[in-house]
Amino acid sequence: FGFFFFLVLPVAMASATALIYDEEMTTHKLLWNDPVCDIEVPERLSSSYEQLKHYHLVERCVRVPAREGSEEEILLVHSLEHLEVAKSTQTMNEEELKRVSGNYDAFFFSSEPLFQNTYRCARLAVGATLQLVDAVMSGKVCNGMALVRPPGHHSQKNAANGFCLFNNVAIAAEYAKLKYGLQRILIVDWDVHHGQGTQYIFEEDPSVLYFSWHRYEHQEFWPSLKESDYNAVGLGKGKGFNINLPWNKVGMGNSDYLAAFFHVLLPMAFEFDPELVLVSSGYDSGIGDPEGQMNATPEVFAHLTHFLMQLANGKLCVILEGGYHLKSLSESVCMTVKSLLGDPVPQIT
Repeated sequence: FGFFFFLVLPVAMASATALIYDEEMTTHKLLWNDPVCDIEVPERLSSSYEQLKHYHLVERCVRVPAREGSEEEILLVHSLEHLEVAKSTQTMNEEELKRVSGNYDAFFFSSEPLFQNTYRCARLAVGATLQLVDAVMSGKVCNGMALVRPPGHHSQKNAANGFCLFNNVAIAAEYAKLKYGLQRILIVDWDVHHGQGTQYIFEEDPSVLYFSWHRYEHQEFWPSLKESDYNAVGLGKGKGFNINLPWNKVGMGNSDYLAAFFHVLLPMAFEFDPELVLVSSGYDSGIGDPEGQMNATPEVFAHLTHFLMQLANGKLCVILEGGYHLKSLSESVCMTVKSLLGDPVPQIT
């Protein structure tokens, strides 16, 4: 109980909270019928931002502009071949885009005169994430959130996957190690899908502790990989630094999520003693989401955020991943930002 009470004490905020949002990332759009991909809509970003405005949270944050991630930054994680394929889609027509999208599992490229292209949006997503890392690591802010799309945690060194082109959080971890000399980074992936891309990138790396809970159902739920199970703990020097918590049924609620944090993640996180915490913040693990079919309410994300703020002297970067029920998503984003700002955590059912 002492551990619990320690965690729920008010956080002394060292400084401000950053918010990064660029409307241009809403221009990445599905141009054809695809029932697998049609839930990844621009409104995921715009409705979240509108709800933040509704609660007067935007004006309480430090606005940090997005920028494009450079090719060098993308190559910290991805292969040159993958980068070149993504670049080549900028000039493709719809048929060509459809064909190259078909090479990947659940991904679509867009590029039209009326829209910006997916490659540009993905570079903005990378750059926005790195801007947040810079703002936090330089002490300009204590923590922050980047609302980005396309998301990133499924994308692998050489492949787009699961709505993700570049792995924003993985690039951020490598960038932080390189630029700030960090030796211990914690990535918490509370999306309802396993971030297999992030796992693959860091599975031999003891400087990154990766934690993911995810709907698994004995390998029946996407991405349906045996390496998403609990016994995938990392390889070589990275053995013990990969933690998977697979849910084998749906309907997990607030108490399940809190139990996972208290009994699995937080004891290991405090022992690891990270210098920076990155959150792959997918809200398809929240109530109402058609993908997750879980029952956690938006308030739980305020609590999860609050607990993570006790680590790394509060250096916490939250980066949007999934979330496909617009109301649940936008409320959960607001709850996260309220906690980052130091507001009291709400009562939880």
